[in-house]
Amino acid sequence: MAVELHETIFIAKQERHKTLFLNYRNLNTFPIELLKDEGLQFLERLYMKRNSLTTLPDNLAQKLPNLIELYLPSNNIVIIPEAIGNLARLQSLDLSDNVLHHLCSDIGRIRSLRHLRLYNNQLKHLPSEIGLLQELETLDVSMNQLRSLPHQLSSCASLQTLTVDHNLLRHIPRQLCWLRQLNQLSMAANQLSFLPLDLGRSRELQFIFVDSNVDLRALPSYLYNKVIGCSGCGRSAGVVESGADKQPYDALAGLPVEVKVLASEMDNVVSLEELAMRSLHHIYQQPTELDLLPPTSLPKNLLDLLQFPLGHCHHCSQAMFTSIYPKLFPLRDTLLAGVHRRSEYLCLHLHVKRSQLLFSHQYG
Repeated sequence: MAVELHETIFIAKQERHKTLFLNYRNLNTFPIELLKDEGLQFLERLYMKRNSLTTLPDNLAQKLPNLIELYLPSNNIVIIPEAIGNLARLQSLDLSDNVLHHLCSDIGRIRSLRHLRLYNNQLKHLPSEIGLLQELETLDVSMNQLRSLPHQLSSCASLQTLTVDHNLLRHIPRQLCWLRQLNQLSMAANQLSFLPLDLGRSRELQFIFVDSNVDLRALPSYLYNKVIGCSGCGRSAGVVESGADKQPYDALAGLPVEVKVLASEMDNVVSLEELAMRSLHHIYQQPTELDLLPPTSLPKNLLDLLQFPLGHCHHCSQAMFTSIYPKLFPLRDTLLAGVHRRSEYLCLHLHVKRSQLLFSHQYG
C-alpha cells in the first residue's frame, strides 16, 4: 500500500495533476510526500475520503496553496489547525463524518469558501467568525450537538442552503430572516417550539423542513405559500392489530367529534378560532334541508374569510382559515423527498388564492 501511495503521488507531481484521489487508503497521518520540497503547488482538488486521519498539517496551505476543494469525510479528525485559514483559494471543505469537537475561528478567514459540510460531528457551537464567509452558499451542520446558532450567520449574504437537522436547537436566531438568498432551510429533529414570525418573508426561501420537532405546534403565516416538510397530523384514527383484523383505534375518546377528526394525539388540537371557522364553513357549505339555521352575524372580514379560505390541505381538501398553520395536516409524499434525500419527508403545499383575496380586499 505504501509503495502504491508513493507511486501515485510521484506521478501526480511529475504530470502536474490538478486532482488527486487518495480515498480508502487507510491513512493514519497526512502523507508526507505531499508536503516535501515545494509540495504540489498546482493541485486544486484533494480527495481523502474514509481514511483514519486525526488532524491536518499546519503547513498545508504553504505546500498546497492552490487548493479549491478539500474532501475529508469519514476520517477521525478531532481538530483542524488554525492554519486552515491560510487556504485563500479554498471553495469547498467537507469534514463530514469526523469527530470534530471544535471549529476554529480561523475558518472565517477563508473568504472564498462557498460550501462547508460538517455533517455528523460533535460540535457544540459554531464560531461567530463564520459570519465573515460572504461567499458561503451551502452550510450543513446536521448531526451535531448544537444548542444554538450564531446570529452572525445572517451576514453570510450568499447563503442558499442551511441544514441543521438532528441537533439540540430550541430556537433559531431571528436574524436568519435577513438572509435574502436563502432557498432551503432544514431544521428537522431538533427541539424547536416556535419559529421567527418573519421567517418566510424572502421570496427566495421556498423549502422549509421542520420534521420531528415535537414541541412545534404552529408555523408563521409568512410560510403559507412555501413547501413545508413536517410530520403530519394523523387526522385519521390510528390502527391497532386485533387478531387477523385491523381495528380502528380512537385515541381521543370523550372529545367532541369536531376535535377528534383534527388530531390523533390529545394535545394536538388546532386553535379555537380555526375550529370555529371550519365549523361555520361546514354549515355554510352544507345547509340543512329544512333550512332551520339562522344566518350567522359575523364581521365582514370573517365572512370574506369564510368565502375565500387562506389555503387547503392536499390530503383531505379541508379548508384552512387562520394565518398560523399548526403542524396538524396529513401530507402527501412528493418527489421533493427524493430531491432532499429523505424519503420519509412529507410535503405540504398550501396554495393561496391570491386573486380571490385581492378581490375581496379591494371590493369587499
